[in-house]
Amino acid sequence: MKWTRITVNPQQMGGVPCVRGLRIPVATVVGMVADGMTAEEILGAYPDLEAGDVREALEYAAEAVRERELPLLAAGP
Repeated sequence: MKWTRITVNPQQMGGVPCVRGLRIPVATVVGMVADGMTAEEILGAYPDLEAGDVREALEYAAEAVRERELPLLAAGP
């Protein structure tokens, strides 16, 4: 998938993936969704964002997780 809304610039925000060159990291958007915020609430908190930005940030994060295995705690008995 070609990312049209996600940018990485080593000179901005330490090179972390951001939305459309804004200083809004993908991780911030994903974290807000994880905290239970709706897309409308996120757009209200960050007026420079668009609905497509939230959607693509989630898609990007999903693809990033597919690309590597994260350490998990062992399941209990």
